[in-house]
Amino acid sequence: MASAEKLLEIKNLKQYFNMGKSNEVRAIDDISFDIFKGETLGLVGESGCGKSTTGRTIIRLYDATDGEVLFDGDNVHGKKSKADLKKFNRKMQMIFQDPYASLNPRMKIADIIAEGIDIHGLAKTKAERNNKVYSLLETVGLNREHANRYPHEFSGGQRQRIGIARALAVEPEFIIADEPISALDVSIQAQVVNLMKKLQKEKGLTYLFIAHDLSMVKYISDRIGVMYFGKLVELAPANELYNNPLHPYTQSLLSAIPLPDPDYERTRVRKTYDPIVHQYTDGEKLEMREITPGHFVYCSEKEFVHYQSISMK
Repeated sequence: MASAEKLLEIKNLKQYFNMGKSNEVRAIDDISFDIFKGETLGLVGESGCGKSTTGRTIIRLYDATDGEVLFDGDNVHGKKSKADLKKFNRKMQMIFQDPYASLNPRMKIADIIAEGIDIHGLAKTKAERNNKVYSLLETVGLNREHANRYPHEFSGGQRQRIGIARALAVEPEFIIADEPISALDVSIQAQVVNLMKKLQKEKGLTYLFIAHDLSMVKYISDRIGVMYFGKLVELAPANELYNNPLHPYTQSLLSAIPLPDPDYERTRVRKTYDPIVHQYTDGEKLEMREITPGHFVYCSEKEFVHYQSISMK
């Protein structure tokens, strides 16, 4: 159950990559949002929109170009000692997109899962270490016999469960799931997402869930943010976003979701988004504005008035 207490605050975050003398890529371009304890914030958008870069910058795999990431009030990108970084790395973990590339093929599963346990000294004896590994394997739906096997002996879904067990090993507060189901079959995707929901309820975890699949994001998320070309263009409670999308880009994404209804699919009209056509800026400043309580859209003052009039109908 999400609380009103902020766990993570993103303030004017920027992540620019210099690809040459005159080629600067603004992967994250001045975005701000909060994540509350116990909630799942979904982050969606097309490939290249900056959502994975956002996750990697939050966890400090990339140094931010500008802005702040505050975790429990502490600046993630501030100057930190090795001890501070070690403490931070225990509180925040990541589940990676590719369950094949994210596990060292030369390490046994027990050693992969226990790597964090060893680094943080969470087991005093080998027996305690093994028991923690066995418990984590059972938590994610595997069994202790899997501990002595290698990654190549597992399916994609099983490997992702191992990745989840590894993330849980250090008892984190916050997990960034970077497209954790995109490489999996549809039936396995549901199993992994259900596992994540179960673990969140049992352990009080907070998630940033990054994905392409809008249907799955709606299922797991309390709130959803939509990114487009490095900008956060809409942020709202999951049901509100699906039932009342305001930004034209969000509308275009939702119009592309297929439904198991042949009659609907025959007549479905997909909306396209053209930023030049859809923005009524007239040179006005674009910023995140609250249209209705909890529903924010990146827009101009003129667009703000327009969106408010739509929401009041």
